[in-house]
Amino acid sequence: MEPILYSSQHSSDHRGTVFFINDLDLSKVVRSYKVSNKQLKTVRAWHGHKEEEKWISVEKGKFLVCAVPINNFDSPNKDSEVFTFTLTPESGILHIPNNFANGAMNLTEDNSIRYYSSLTLSDSINDDFRFESDFWDPWKTYSPNLYE
Repeated sequence: MEPILYSSQHSSDHRGTVFFINDLDLSKVVRSYKVSNKQLKTVRAWHGHKEEEKWISVEKGKFLVCAVPINNFDSPNKDSEVFTFTLTPESGILHIPNNFANGAMNLTEDNSIRYYSSLTLSDSINDDFRFESDFWDPWKTYSPNLYE
């Protein structure tokens, strides 16, 4: 399975605009959290999960969101394909399947990104694998200011 971007659609009339995603199933989601970065081009990566799935939506600004499949969490393949998505609030919701690592970098100063998770916090902590933020480095073309 690969990451899937569920694109947002919209309908407008004299009252305004409604944005929607009708083919998205969030029944596995058990929690959500929001992140905003103080500094432009802050990289927060790489967070891997064997079991946990993530859904990601940008609430404000623009983000580069990336995901990479992990076939061996003890010794990940540095040459694995990195899936990259440039997301805004109008983009939709990105699904990151289990057995992937993900990361994000804000491309605007005014920013926030929301994560939805398929595991509780306590279960997620036991399914958390961290890799250096530049282990896969799709960020370098954007000249990051901070790697976390």
